[in-house]
Amino acid sequence: MKIGIIREGKTPPDSRVPLTPPQCAGLLNEQQIDLVVQQSPNRCYTDEEYAAAGVPLTTDVEGCEVLLGVKEVPIEQLLPNKTYFFFSHTIKKQAYNRNLLQAVLQKNIRLIDWETLTNRNNQRLIAFGRFAGMVGAHNALVTYGLRTGAFSLKRMKDCYDYAEAKALYKQMEWPAVKIVLTGTGRVGNGAADVLRDMGIRQVSVPEFLTEHYEEAVFTQLLCSDYATRLDHKPFSKPYFYKHPELHRSIFGPFTKVADIMINGIYWDNNAPAFFTVEDMAHADFNIEVIADVTCDIAPVSSIPSTLRASTIADPIFGFNPNTGQEAVPHQVDVIDMMTIDNLPNELPRDASAAFGEQFLRNILPELLNSDSEVITKATITKDGALTRHFEYLRNYVEGIE
Repeated sequence: MKIGIIREGKTPPDSRVPLTPPQCAGLLNEQQIDLVVQQSPNRCYTDEEYAAAGVPLTTDVEGCEVLLGVKEVPIEQLLPNKTYFFFSHTIKKQAYNRNLLQAVLQKNIRLIDWETLTNRNNQRLIAFGRFAGMVGAHNALVTYGLRTGAFSLKRMKDCYDYAEAKALYKQMEWPAVKIVLTGTGRVGNGAADVLRDMGIRQVSVPEFLTEHYEEAVFTQLLCSDYATRLDHKPFSKPYFYKHPELHRSIFGPFTKVADIMINGIYWDNNAPAFFTVEDMAHADFNIEVIADVTCDIAPVSSIPSTLRASTIADPIFGFNPNTGQEAVPHQVDVIDMMTIDNLPNELPRDASAAFGEQFLRNILPELLNSDSEVITKATITKDGALTRHFEYLRNYVEGIE
């Protein structure tokens, strides 16, 4: 098996890597795995750093059997008859990537999406989620500072690493702001860790809803804090995951007291949205900034004002709930939206190193095992067809839905 680390081709280019130079060197020297890195001017780890670690560089990865990337590979750059690992953003039937999955099938590519690599308990084995939550929380405060003028916080992308950001937090004085954070997985917990590093105090849900504070505080919500069963029976997390459509949102009270919302859940297309555009237009809707790390695009989304993904270069747009349209941010009747869909790329060196560690620990042994159930279950396409586990995508691929 020959592995190639591919150049990121999506525009704007992502600077993250699946494996860092020291990690690649370890594969070459300690595990005797044949590996090359496709040259790129955009990585957080430069070609020179790979070369200095003794990692072979190339312009052509045609000779590799397995190709590792991060973001979607542009259709014209897909090589036929290869095994690809990347985030395809197709498993939730995202309309904007239907053509990509069609091309993968036409080119007889074996596609394994990083999101689909799970253990027997369906827990993901590799992810950037923690870093998405970390940068999302940071950007939520950046956005609030820009909106209110109460403080100025350096962007995460302009910090060398997270250690620099943590040093900045010690110098900050936050206003009395209330932050509601959804999600308790990698994303939610990554965001919570940053809020704690900022010195922002965590309070319970009842305290958040009823108490007034003269300091910055946040609360972190469980599923049962924002959704309830339609049949009025006690909330059950397994039941919610199995039947999200049989639930309704009870997030309303938080919209009346929170200033900032950080959304870090994994959202099922059939689950209830947190609120509607009409709710957002009510005079008692208090949230001024929404950092939607989840970033499902409306109308199929947990937050109806996520009209599009924003970018690292242009991270904020406004949403006017009275018109339902995008607007200039930081205005009185406008809610500021931060919806970057590649947030870990603002902290690329830290995120890449952690991702590579997960690959070496959890994925590589499976990849080297020809009978791996993990790899089999994660394979979306093989031999020009959808696999059994992803047959549900057939109508999506064929353009029927």
